[in-house]
Amino acid sequence: MVTGFDPFGGDKINPALEAVKKLDGRKIDDIAIVAVEVPTVFHESIKAAVQAIERHQPAAVICVGQAGGRTQITPERVAINIDDARIPDNRGNQPVDEPIVPAGPAAYWSRLPIKRMVQEMHKAGIPAAVSNTAGTFVCNHLFYGIMDYLERRAPQIRGGFVHIPYLPEQTLANHAPSLSLEMIVRGLEICAVTAAHYEADVHAAGGAIS
Repeated sequence: MVTGFDPFGGDKINPALEAVKKLDGRKIDDIAIVAVEVPTVFHESIKAAVQAIERHQPAAVICVGQAGGRTQITPERVAINIDDARIPDNRGNQPVDEPIVPAGPAAYWSRLPIKRMVQEMHKAGIPAAVSNTAGTFVCNHLFYGIMDYLERRAPQIRGGFVHIPYLPEQTLANHAPSLSLEMIVRGLEICAVTAAHYEADVHAAGGAIS
């Protein structure tokens, strides 16, 4: 299962939603992909994703979000238990220094084979790298909330988050790097298949100096 956010922050499109809609219903070998739209709204995003997980009972969940300014598709390593919104969400909520789950742990690791996903994207000529921060907006909020749910209610399901760059048409206003929708969709397809086929990750360098 893949999730994608609706547009936010004044944008008319969100590459995450556009990409996962392209993946909805695809079958690759023994893998069937289902896509779910989630609102760019604190707490409501978690609720929508959890409802979809309970309905579809997937083997793995990949939440997808836009990270404007990034040059690569970036599977996230860790979700942190904090909301610190620089801008309001789509309902006007703007939490600052608030825990996502008050009694929850400080962080959750991704349970996806993130380095293997990066390796497989590289083989296909797609720019990709491991990311060590999912931010503190609704992307990280959903990432943490889903991992908390899976830890407590569905430990058999693997889950995690992938950030993607802008689409080319968004760069007219944002003056930032982009990837084509075709390349993003192919990258996410590789991530989905890899996540479904492999539970263990590879042991390879994927860290950052700063």
